[in-house]
Amino acid sequence: QVQLAESGGGSVQSGGSLRLSCTISGFPHGSYCMAWFRQEPGKEREGVASIDRDGRPSYGESVKGRFTISQDNSKNTLYLQLTDVNPEDTAMYYCAADGDWSGGYSCALPRLEYWRMDYWGKGTQVTVSS
Repeated sequence: QVQLAESGGGSVQSGGSLRLSCTISGFPHGSYCMAWFRQEPGKEREGVASIDRDGRPSYGESVKGRFTISQDNSKNTLYLQLTDVNPEDTAMYYCAADGDWSGGYSCALPRLEYWRMDYWGKGTQVTVSS
């Protein structure tokens, strides 16, 4: 059974930094596409960053140059480093994965669609104050 668990959220002031972690268990070996999404109440889910089986990252336009996605396969952990945050970054952040990605769809943002992901964590809240 695949399980994803996010951590690292919290409150931060504008211009500050935060690192989110997503611990993955039960993940099948092989090809995958993993991503971070975020969502505010009443708004659509937004792709923030993604990374594929070859380690190629991609980012949503609003976070390019500020956020960095990375992975540590030895720890089965996906990370999202947030820097130079602003109040518009306030949202619930979710880790998501497709553990059987065959390359049949793009794992890169903005083309990656959230409904392609098979597994989701419960989310971690990030709140940025001005």
